[in-house]
Amino acid sequence: MNWPIVLFVLGLVLIVLEFLFPSLGALGAAAAISLIGSVAWAFSIDTAFGVNLLVASAIGVPIAILLGMKLLPKGPLGKVLVNPGATFTETGAVDPRDQGMLGQEGVVDSLLRPAGVAIFAGRRVDVVSRGEAIEAGSRIRVIEVAGNRVVVAQIQESSSRAAP
Repeated sequence: MNWPIVLFVLGLVLIVLEFLFPSLGALGAAAAISLIGSVAWAFSIDTAFGVNLLVASAIGVPIAILLGMKLLPKGPLGKVLVNPGATFTETGAVDPRDQGMLGQEGVVDSLLRPAGVAIFAGRRVDVVSRGEAIEAGSRIRVIEVAGNRVVVAQIQESSSRAAP
């Protein structure tokens, strides 16, 4: 009475292994043969045992498939097929020169409405204002740097320089 259970467990393990190792369906076919054989063997022993193993198959196979899908990214095939995605420590799209720009002053090269180009120490930088339009030639200061986003604000001219 133990051999059908051993075949059943082997079938479930083979289903999980099919997700982890590329076998062109050989492991899946072996899993199907093992599960069908275990249910058929259980029915030849006792009808109630066969029905119980058939119900266990109906519950166990989807669970084994979900487990295989959960383990797929960790397997050798999954490491090739599944993109791990970006991490917070990766800064591939960020210009490292932008990180030290906080507080620097520059001149607007093109109208910011709210995005545009500004010049800082002879370097052109894509910037964005806080929402207001800033005319070309205006003096600006970097108030925030977040990733590749440089936020600027217009420098207000002091009233002491105003002509009488």
